[in-house]
Amino acid sequence: MRRSLRRLSLLLTPALTALLVAVHPGTAYAADPTTMTSGFYVDPNSSAQQWLNANPGDGRAPAIRSSIANVPTARWFGNWSGTIGTATGAFVGAAAAQRKLPILVAYNIPNRDICAGQSGGGAGSPADYATWIAAFASGIGNRPAVVVLEPDSLGDETCMSADQIAERNGMLRNAIAQFNAKAPNTWVYLDAGNPAWMSAETMANHLAAAGVSGAHGFSLNVSNFLPTAQNTAYGNAVSAALQSANGFGKPFVIDTSRNGNGSDGNWCNPAGRRIGTPTQLGGGAEMLLWIKAPGESDGNCGTGTGSTAGQFLPQVAYNLIYG
Repeated sequence: MRRSLRRLSLLLTPALTALLVAVHPGTAYAADPTTMTSGFYVDPNSSAQQWLNANPGDGRAPAIRSSIANVPTARWFGNWSGTIGTATGAFVGAAAAQRKLPILVAYNIPNRDICAGQSGGGAGSPADYATWIAAFASGIGNRPAVVVLEPDSLGDETCMSADQIAERNGMLRNAIAQFNAKAPNTWVYLDAGNPAWMSAETMANHLAAAGVSGAHGFSLNVSNFLPTAQNTAYGNAVSAALQSANGFGKPFVIDTSRNGNGSDGNWCNPAGRRIGTPTQLGGGAEMLLWIKAPGESDGNCGTGTGSTAGQFLPQVAYNLIYG
């Protein structure tokens, strides 16, 4: 049945596809972008590659090139990305030209990282965000893509009021609807934090309230270090809790970019961590993805003291290769 519906979705306009999702929210109607492409896209303008271009003679360059820059990794989009539809369109278009599958992160929700603060910012208002995310989706259009939607947005609620949480859930539900209507060959994964944050049942409730029924699935461990097996068990438990409470389960992806040595309990540039399994299909989840770019700082903390979130630190990258 699901395969037939996916084949049908290829024949439908985005508006009709969105209507079907609204009527049957537990089913993913987007065509399978993994079968429309031949592997994942390697970003030629990643922060690691930009550093390599500027420092070709650095002794760390060969290791960073082979172990980090050549691995398919997500590109993050936010208020630094300029005209967002142009930015996402250019990135996805470059991947489509090679018949590769791009990984994008939408990271611009108002009051982003409201509790931790290291990556604070985001759109100025819900209306601004609605405009931004609609343009984000329109830039992708009919081309295949994977989108991780708003890391930390559902796990980072401990310092928010009930009204703020309800407002955020409304923004996320609208974002999913925009992708369903404007980017029908995109799989959207609503971020679900990591296993150390809250119980699977609580996270399932958060996901349901934020409209995961209309998304393809959810993402785990973004920018964190917890082992793949722990995330797999948690993801299966979250999906089972969704099934029990709402009548549908969901697949999930795991960020394995820095979990090769597991976690020491710290999240902000901890020492002794290591890159994990490179981006691939399967591996205990629907996909293992490098979502956080290894070497990009988590903020002014740990081994990244003096840096800002997202800044590429070559020594941190080099240390992640060897643990």
